[in-house]
Formats: sequence, structure tokens, C-alpha cells
Amino acid sequence: MSEQPEIRKGLNGVVADYTEVSKVNPETNSLLYRGYPVHELANNVSFEEVAMLLWNGELPNEEELQEFYDAARSRRVLDEELIGVIEAMPKDCHPMDVLRTAVSFLGTRDPEKFTPDSDHIRDIALTLLAKLPTIVALDIRRRRGEGYIEPDTSKGYAENFLWMVFGDGEGSPATIASDIEAFEKSMILYAEHSFNASTFTARVITSTQSDTWSAVTGAIGALKGPLHGGANEFVMHNMVAIGDPAKTEEWTLNKLKNKELVMGFGHRVYKKGDSRVPTMEEAFKKLASEHPEKDGAKWVEMYDIMAKTMYENTSINIMPNLDFPAGPAYYILGFDIEFFTPLFVMARITGWTAHIIEQFENNTIIRPLAAYSGPAERHVPGAPET
Repeated sequence: MSEQPEIRKGLNGVVADYTEVSKVNPETNSLLYRGYPVHELANNVSFEEVAMLLWNGELPNEEELQEFYDAARSRRVLDEELIGVIEAMPKDCHPMDVLRTAVSFLGTRDPEKFTPDSDHIRDIALTLLAKLPTIVALDIRRRRGEGYIEPDTSKGYAENFLWMVFGDGEGSPATIASDIEAFEKSMILYAEHSFNASTFTARVITSTQSDTWSAVTGAIGALKGPLHGGANEFVMHNMVAIGDPAKTEEWTLNKLKNKELVMGFGHRVYKKGDSRVPTMEEAFKKLASEHPEKDGAKWVEMYDIMAKTMYENTSINIMPNLDFPAGPAYYILGFDIEFFTPLFVMARITGWTAHIIEQFENNTIIRPLAAYSGPAERHVPGAPET
């Protein structure tokens, strides 16, 4: 008998390749982007600087950053044809479907049918970094029956996006510095996370020497799933469904008793808690304290009860992942729950394209084997023997 192969379901524990883009450091339980701890980046640099770091390997100097600002901001506007494509889509489809379709549509205009070099990937990455927020903002507003707000090239990434979604009326997140700061921190924390499912999808597609638009479209499809990027939506759906801090512990215990997943908890990589959580939790709780009109105190109380219950009633002391504080933070900012995952895309486009560049520059087609477990060889009745 031949030796049975070792099967790693979900590729759990399989090291598929080298990467210089990011690393979970188990010694310090920290996430590093090109060697920098992500919490340091979130508290000290802009999202655009993080994008440049992921794409180029180093943080930019002032001159490089200004050139990047000018280039990215000039690409924010959507033309009438793309606006028409978005407006024509059903208002009841998932927003990730709109985003996936918009990216694929943009790809049809690329004169390069396949990727010629890594500079071309960087150019696509810059276009997507600039246009994805405008696409998401337009989709949010059209579903609310509101008009399109064109991007403002004088505003930074986070402020401009909040402006395109909410305008600049009194109390708008686009006019409150702490709201802008919290949103930008979330973008940095979501920007990159090694060989997660969507990133690996992008690398698999790139490994076939397909184009970057296809790789990003595939990554969006992977991120949509509730076991990946869609988890932040389910976190808030659960909180809204519970509705009352007094019911939170019982709801959580029932989930554990029935062996049901509690979205926003646990992680395949982190064993001592998600290193991104403290930074996002601090931002969420600050938002909550500054927005009592959004029931901030209630969401914090439910958050704390659920986290405590999960930790104390699981054999491995399960702790929150980034989706758990990000969900209520986005809700307090005023985003519709179904748009939480498109916000994730706006951040992760930086990490995806950094990995697409890395895969392209040192490529081997990704083609794993499978252990066959079906019927033994058999023959169609009446077929001639061979």
C-alpha cells in the first residue's frame, strides 16, 4: 500500500511561500508591515504613507509623499460611463457585487491585456486606491436616494471619503477630526495581513500570469464571505439583534452551547489575541464616548460583556479579532452595515496589490495536489477494454 499523504484542511499550517510584505511576530504578538508594527503606523502616519510602504518597501519622504498625493487625488473622479454602470445595478444586490463589477469594468479599459511589468501593477493599484472610495460612496448614496458628491482633491483620503458619503453638514463625520482619525486608523489596520484567503486568491490568479484586474476581482469575491471580510457585518448584525446589554451574556452562552460561530472572535494565526484589536478598540470606545446620540455607551457595554463571556467560557480563552471593534465603530460613524466589507476592500487593496507585485516578480504557478478519495477505477458498461 502506498503511504497516505498528510492532508492539511484549509491549508492550515502550510507555508506556501516567502513574503516581505507583512509578518505576524509571535514573540511580541504584533503585526508588522515591512518590519513596522502596525499599531505604530496607525498612530503616527497616514493611510497613503502605509500604501507606499506596502508597495515600495519603505516609508516615503515628504517629496515622494506629495507626488503620491497629487497623483492619487487626480484619479478620484469617476467618468459618466462608470457612474452609469453603478447606477444601473440593482439597489438590493450586495454592495460587494457592485464593487466587484466596477473593478472588472475598469479592467476592460486597460490597453494591456496581460501584465507587462510590476510598474503597471503599481499604476493599477494607484487607480484603485483613488477610485474605490468614490465607487463605494456613490453606491451608499444612490441606495439612500441621495445625489453623487464628487471627490475633493484638497482633502486627505479619510476626510474625502467621509465627505463623499456624508457631506459637510453639522455633525457630519467629515467635519469631526476624531471621526476622521478613527476611520483612517481602521484603514491602516485592515490594509494587510499576509496570506489570508483573499490575498492568497489574488496571488493564485496572478501566478497564472492573468492580469491584475482579474486578481483583484477574485480577491473581492473571496473577501465577501462571512468567514473572511464579511465577518464585520455579522458582528454588528448580531449586536443589533441582541439589542440589550442585559441579554448579551445569555445570547453568547447559547451560541457556545450550540457550538455556533460567534463572528468577530478567534483567528487562525493569532493564538494570544489579535494584535490589531487594542488600537481599534481604543478608537471605537473613543467614538462611542463622543457619540452618545448613536447609543455609544450601549455598544461598548455589549462589546465588553461579549468579550468577557467568550474569554471565560471557552477552553482556549477565545479573544476578539479586528472585526469585533471595527463593526460597531463603523456603525457609530453612520455606515450601513452591508457596506462594512466594501470599507475593508478600500483598505486591503493596498495589501492585495503589494502581494500581486511580489508574486509577479518571483512567480511560480500555484497548483497544489489533491488526495483522491472517490471510487476506485471502474468502467462504463459495454465500453471496450483498453
